[in-house]
Amino acid sequence: MGISEDKLKEYILTKYKSIREFTVAVNMPYSTIDSIFKRGIRKASIDNIIKICDFLNISVDALIEGIIEPKSPQPHTRAAHFDGTEYTEEQLDRIEAFAKFIKQEDDK
Repeated sequence: MGISEDKLKEYILTKYKSIREFTVAVNMPYSTIDSIFKRGIRKASIDNIIKICDFLNISVDALIEGIIEPKSPQPHTRAAHFDGTEYTEEQLDRIEAFAKFIKQEDDK
């Protein structure tokens, strides 16, 4: 393993009890993750690396350099039109969470 692979494995193990538990959470085969550790991040499918980094909310670019860092926050715009009824920030968060849930169901 190289520095990037070591750091990724170490980071995963701070979040999960085992690599196997992580593979179940990220919905990837254990053999794929194991191969990334053994063969290297640079030889892995970019789709797999992006999926892992998105799931862990870490920067792909930084990982390739052997650094684990959170992704830069993306601008977040929320547009809603309600007939004069105002919602609290908490209510808008719940509406957004529900919308994500619905979208996730459609993606299945």
